[in-house]
Amino acid sequence: MIIRIKNQHGTEPKRILYVENGIGYGGAIICLRHLVRNLDRDRFEPMVVTGRTGPHYEEIADEARWLHIPDRHLDVVGMHQRIDPKTWPDRIPGARFVINQALARADDLANFLPFYRRLLATAREFGADLIHANNEPLCNRAALMVGRKLGIPTVCHVRGDQEGSRAMRWAYGLVDHFIPVSHWVSRNIQEKLGVPPEKITVIYDGLELDKLDIQADGKAFRRQFGIADEDFAVGLVGLLIPWKGQELFLDAAKQLKDRIPNLKMLIVGGTPEDCKDYERKLRQRVQKEGLSDIVVFTGHVSDMPKVYNGLDVVVSASTSPEPLGTVVIETMTMARPLIGPNHGGAAEMVDHEKTGLLFQPKDAKALAEAVLRFQKDETLRRELGRAAREKALSTFAVATHAHKVQEVYDRIFNKGAEHEH
Repeated sequence: MIIRIKNQHGTEPKRILYVENGIGYGGAIICLRHLVRNLDRDRFEPMVVTGRTGPHYEEIADEARWLHIPDRHLDVVGMHQRIDPKTWPDRIPGARFVINQALARADDLANFLPFYRRLLATAREFGADLIHANNEPLCNRAALMVGRKLGIPTVCHVRGDQEGSRAMRWAYGLVDHFIPVSHWVSRNIQEKLGVPPEKITVIYDGLELDKLDIQADGKAFRRQFGIADEDFAVGLVGLLIPWKGQELFLDAAKQLKDRIPNLKMLIVGGTPEDCKDYERKLRQRVQKEGLSDIVVFTGHVSDMPKVYNGLDVVVSASTSPEPLGTVVIETMTMARPLIGPNHGGAAEMVDHEKTGLLFQPKDAKALAEAVLRFQKDETLRRELGRAAREKALSTFAVATHAHKVQEVYDRIFNKGAEHEH
């Protein structure tokens, strides 16, 4: 039995079921937590379902109803990582196709179907009025299919570059309204997947900017990882995922090693279970190429303001266009010198030579030259950082973000009410 409690205005809050199926604890789930904390609870009652768990996910329970529904009982991604590089399937006609189909069906039976069934039961028990998927439609197809099954509207955040495959087009057809996190993402889904503009509302991710302590003790972070006061610390911040650009960062480190005295190149971020092999290869490369004296792996760090203040330069080096990375927003808010690739959300947000420096994507030499430019000019670092903070404070306030998301909900519910009459 679903019990609904009326608010002070005598109406019942609409129940929003948020579903997060990201690869790990990164920017997407952090932004979702900011949204949930800032929802108008008189009007909307949230519940959050995550496919992953861990200490940081468990903190959601202090902010809203939270449930972990495992979305991975069988590691099909790991199987692909082991099988795809092999050459023997290509020597047997049709073998590659059969293997891929077998893994896809195994994924459906072992992972998708159990998640879908539990999510459907959860949505019914919660009495969801709307389902909001926090990641792109294909990996959130279970949430969107639950919405279809229950006859309730669905909203989907879109945070990355999408390919126009047949499966992708099918998944996008399940969504009632899209929230791309940048205009670049909006153009992408219109051009590649034919999403009509009337089903799109661009809303920049919002952060609780007042909780980013601009006076945080960066020296404490440096001491923790053995970074001396005289060292020039450059940090690539983000999950250890291949497209985040750690390989490119190491390429730049090789070029800078003998050009910047006391250089330290920090790789800051945790590693999803799916990418443990990738981290191991990065560490092996550092050893093999003689970079151990300048490259530091910090792992996941919770107190990010100390990280930003402890770095002389912050780098975003995504090799694929990133929608609008949390790192970019936080770095700008903290008034830190930022280097980002000239594509995707970074290019949309960073004004070259005004609020940061942009470099040619995938170009290690261009990245190294940008680092050198900042290293030689402390005044440039300070002035661009200050301008970046001013832009961030006017663009990424979480109150503005929450207000705009709630306006999307209102339009959907009002449209539904009109159809009922």
